[in-house]
Amino acid sequence: MKRILTIQDISCVGQCSLTVALPIISAFGIETAVIPTAVLSTHTAFQGFTFHDLTEELPKILKHWEKENIRFDGFYTGYIGSVKQIEYIKDIMSHTAHPNAIKVVDPCMADHGKLYAGFAEDFPKHMLELCKEADVIVPNLTELCFLLDVPYKEYKKEELEDLVKQMGKKIDASVVLTGVSFHSDELGALTYDRKNDKLSYYFTKRVPVFFHGTGDCFASAFFGSVVKGFTYEKAAEVACEFTYRAIANTEADAKQHWYGVHFEEALGYLTSLK
Repeated sequence: MKRILTIQDISCVGQCSLTVALPIISAFGIETAVIPTAVLSTHTAFQGFTFHDLTEELPKILKHWEKENIRFDGFYTGYIGSVKQIEYIKDIMSHTAHPNAIKVVDPCMADHGKLYAGFAEDFPKHMLELCKEADVIVPNLTELCFLLDVPYKEYKKEELEDLVKQMGKKIDASVVLTGVSFHSDELGALTYDRKNDKLSYYFTKRVPVFFHGTGDCFASAFFGSVVKGFTYEKAAEVACEFTYRAIANTEADAKQHWYGVHFEEALGYLTSLK
């Protein structure tokens, strides 16, 4: 059985970050280890949440793992709270990776044209350095624009394809752009497989409700699929389908369950994959 490491915060309530990544990746039959970068009482869409930073635990964890000769077949990073954490994470990956370990970075730092609260204007350039360590990154459009230092706006199909190719060249890695849509009734992803210089799309029906945590569901399902051996194109398809099912499962409960999606009810789809 392969063992992977996912590094991101843990929100005790909210169905995002580690509380999503751990069960979703495990559903693929993959041993999933974690490093929490911070502990929050809830995710940040709630009011008055508590926050405990764990930055200085990262080098201590690495020191112990090196003593125990612990190694990983893959790495998946999500929300990272500081530049210092980025440097520690790069160190962890370089010292605990098996040969050919897969590295997936979700540059979780922005949405709707703006950086998340708490990030300085220069944070994207530091995230870019982590992206250069990856085999594939999974940004939304806002994050892609920040990484490329281009305006955030509505781009045409050909322009999006050019942007993901620019990104792939800049970091020498593949790119899966999430939240892609050219019609009001669809939502999906654009995959650029840099090694094969191939572009592909996959769309599902758009569910007309917004929920938090869907990006984490997508990235976790994508990563699990890649570790399982699927191509980036197939992994994006699986991630789109899983996320759609999770959202559809929650649509009728949107008023009460606005803070996340019922992804648990869609895990059977992942366990059934061959």
